[in-house]
Amino acid sequence: MSDTPPDRLATNPRSPYHDAAVLERGVGIRFKGEEKTNVDEYCVSEGWVRLSVGKTLDRHGNPMTVKLQGTVEPYFRDIA
Repeated sequence: MSDTPPDRLATNPRSPYHDAAVLERGVGIRFKGEEKTNVDEYCVSEGWVRLSVGKTLDRHGNPMTVKLQGTVEPYFRDIA
């Protein structure tokens, strides 16, 4: 496995950008220089993150999210 996280990653298993092996390794996200722990999905090349908003759920039972634009810096929490 490479030392750089993927360009786009999602925690939702139904997403085409979900990668369980990468998530097991542990991915941290810095958004605008600040550590975020509630990231559901991110894209480095497009410069956005999707964050969950509280414990609110939509009508399908998925967490409500908000999409924010800015600098995204993913990193692996452990050393491979």
